[in-house]
Formats: sequence, structure tokens, C-alpha cells
Amino acid sequence: MHTQTTLSQYLSEQQQAGNLNDPGLLAVIEDITRACKVISERVDRGALGGVLGTTDNQNVQGETQAKLDVLSNEILLAMNERSGLIAAMASEEMEGIHPCNKDQHKAAYLLLFDPLDGSSNIEVNNSIGTIFSVLPHPEPGRVPTEQDFLQPGTNQLAAGYVIYGPATILMLTLGQGVHCFTLSRSVGEFVLTRENIRLPETTSEYAINSSYQRFWEPAIQRYIEECLQGEDGPRGRNFNMRWVGAMVADSHRILWRGGVFLYPRDRRQPPKPGKLRLMYEANPMCLLFEQAGGAGTNDTRRILDIQPEKLHQRVGLIMGCKEEVERIVRYYKEQ
Repeated sequence: MHTQTTLSQYLSEQQQAGNLNDPGLLAVIEDITRACKVISERVDRGALGGVLGTTDNQNVQGETQAKLDVLSNEILLAMNERSGLIAAMASEEMEGIHPCNKDQHKAAYLLLFDPLDGSSNIEVNNSIGTIFSVLPHPEPGRVPTEQDFLQPGTNQLAAGYVIYGPATILMLTLGQGVHCFTLSRSVGEFVLTRENIRLPETTSEYAINSSYQRFWEPAIQRYIEECLQGEDGPRGRNFNMRWVGAMVADSHRILWRGGVFLYPRDRRQPPKPGKLRLMYEANPMCLLFEQAGGAGTNDTRRILDIQPEKLHQRVGLIMGCKEEVERIVRYYKEQ
């Protein structure tokens, strides 16, 4: 009989092997995933749990909040305050940071999250997810400020996402590769199902919202046009395009099968540098992709090198197999 390795066992084994020397961080990961198990259960209930529909409120982004947005945010806040390891949290759904006042002397971490990515997919029962990022507290013992969160993505201690689809899956990196865990309902735990995920060098798939094509910059227009020409064009092979409309779902497919995910800046609102949030979406996702052998850029600059200037900063994003990302970067430079 195949022995299943739970997330807790995996983290313990890594620590015993000397690969992870931060027991506090392991406890933080367990708290995050414990919250995601509760969110998964709420998502599973759907209309039967009365969690569908929207509220009368808007988040800091000016977006109408779904009931599950608010509920997921509350669950993550409540379940990550208990240990005293988190000094403060920041969420896409909140304007400012949420300080945790318990045991500040041992609170060495800052937690950022998008509690429920892909809210527009809730009503139609498509995949949605939770994205998270763990940063070090610059001065443990001191009450953190918003400025403490403004660290480049290279400082992340851990990052991952949980996708609530046909199965609930955790994709996690602690800076030593990307590993996949599937939630076992019978065991009540995330179980290791795939280790050291690697993106292929060459791919024939991409994900982009083509309804914005008329607003794309020349570099993106050129790249997508070459893909559309297929085997008769300069790429010499056919490409597939897929788009769900939830970053977690579209990124998961690319991370699993290869390809490139594009949500670039465009000319719809020229002053805005992009749609996605640097701290809650781009940084954690790009850490995962880089750990899997891929790359992530805004146009010509590595996402993880960007110094954040504000908590809800937006950014354009091109992320995926290194070969495709490098091609698009070259097109931007020629542009």
C-alpha cells in the first residue's frame, strides 16, 4: 500500500534533513493551509451554504466584494492570528495592514494574501483560489508598519496558492522547488502528490484575455500574432490559447503544462502600470514560476526585483516558460 505523505510530515522531514531551519515558518505554512481547508469547505457548499452573491461593499480596489471574498478574508485573518508568529497581515481586500497584537516578541513574519482570486468565477462554478506570500519582519518585536511590507519579491520566505477546483490543490515553494499537495477529504490533510515541478523549455500554449487586443502594446501584438499564424508563421508550430479569467486557474495550467501567462499593461488606462497586484499576485506567483525554472517580468524588468512603493501597487505581468518570456522581453526592447 502506497504511503501518503501529508504536508505536516513533509515539512517535518525537510526540517529533520536540514533543508529547512525555520520551525516558525513551517508553523505559519500550516496555519495558512488550515485556513484554506476551511475556505475549501465553504466553497464546496456553494448555494447550499448561502455564500454565493455579492455584498453592498467595495474593497480598496473599488471592486464589489463577493460574499466569499469577505468570508475568506475573515477566515485567513482569524486563523493566522492565533500562533503569535505573524506580526501583521495585508490583504487585497483591505486598505491598510492588520496588526496582530499577540506575542509581538516572537512575531517574525508578515503575511500577504489575495483571499479569493477569481471572484467572477464563483457564480458559474469555475476554479478560484487563494494566493499567499510570507515576508520576514524587518525588526521582530516592533509593531510593524505598512512600510515594512514594501519589500521586493526576492525577500519572500515562502509563497503559494490553493486552487479550489475539481480537487483542492496546494502549490507551495519555500525557496527549494515547487511541490504539489492535494487535499484528501478522508484524511483531512493536504497530501504530497508531486515534487519538484519543472516547466518545459519549449511550449505551445498561452493564456491572455484577447478581448483587450486593440489596447495591447506593439510587443504583445507581435507575439500573439506570431502565435496565431501557427505552423505557417515565423514560429513554425501551432499554439493553443486558454483563458479562464482567474489568475490562479490560468497560472496553474501554465505551471502544470507549460506556456506563458500574459496580463500586460495596455492603453486602456495609460497612467496605470497594469491590472494585477504586485504584492498579492505577481510576487508570489513569480517566485513559484522561477522555482519551477520559469521567469516573470513586467516588460523588461524581473518582477521579483521591483521595489514596491505602495501596498496595493499594480503591475503588468508576463510569466511562464523562460524561452517565451525572454522572447517577449526582446520584443519590448525592440519596440
